[in-house]
Amino acid sequence: MVGQRKWNRRIAAFVFLLPALIGLAAFQLLPMASSVIISFSDWDLLSKWTQIHFIGWDNYADVFKDDKSYTSIKNIFIFLIGYMPFITVLGTFFAVLLNRNIRGIKFYRAAVFVPVITSWVAVSIVWRWLLNGQSGLVNYLLSLVGIQGPIWLQDDFWAMVAIIAVTVWKDIGFVSIILLAGLQDISDDYYEAADLDGASAWRKLWQITIPLLSPTLFFVVTISLINSFQLFDQVLIMTNGGPAGATSTIVEQVYRNAFQFNKMGFAAAQSWVLFVIIFSVTMVMQWLQRRWVVYER
Repeated sequence: MVGQRKWNRRIAAFVFLLPALIGLAAFQLLPMASSVIISFSDWDLLSKWTQIHFIGWDNYADVFKDDKSYTSIKNIFIFLIGYMPFITVLGTFFAVLLNRNIRGIKFYRAAVFVPVITSWVAVSIVWRWLLNGQSGLVNYLLSLVGIQGPIWLQDDFWAMVAIIAVTVWKDIGFVSIILLAGLQDISDDYYEAADLDGASAWRKLWQITIPLLSPTLFFVVTISLINSFQLFDQVLIMTNGGPAGATSTIVEQVYRNAFQFNKMGFAAAQSWVLFVIIFSVTMVMQWLQRRWVVYER
């Protein structure tokens, strides 16, 4: 009877999980398996499945030979160099400010988080107007203090700077709220003990706050890295990958090859190369966490 009851519970659990499992298989596992198959073919998106011609590893070889793929991957690492320090330092700074017990703090927290819930399409369109080299508000404000603003989105250097700045502006709220939760999870006992020992605010920051916040920082850095490798919306709308490929990204190249040039096999290969890069970076982060992440016991 006991064994039969346990078996019945398993059947009941499976029945309740079945809708979710069907959705998982239909919308995630099956497309992933299909993309692997497609990456070894020259399918053009328009031909029937029965007309797929397999070409082996040619698509993957072409990814590393293609100048645009190389440039798009290089641009992602350039983006990371500018994005990661700002999002980490500013996110921590805002989290510390939002952790203060002052009047109207809930309003400030909501205000910081508003860009996060705003559509990237809307944000990109607004910032494209603000950064217009001829009639944009940013250059107008700079002109009031005697500075001639650059042609932001048409210059190789400043276009990437603009993409980094806008992405930091939109993501800072998410990072700050996550770090704020980490700060509030730190017990006041540590700070009270430090006060008794006469520790300065700077010493408490480096000896208590940063070490105990490191698990949250690790999560934020990892998520930010993964999201950065998938940079797409703001690039497509603000610069369209230009000028001359200066802001082109690997996801933007996947989109163009798949849906503009009908090179679905090559695009699938690019996607899996991106997956390998993200997976490798994540594994390196997992290894590095043992050196700097402190878990409270």
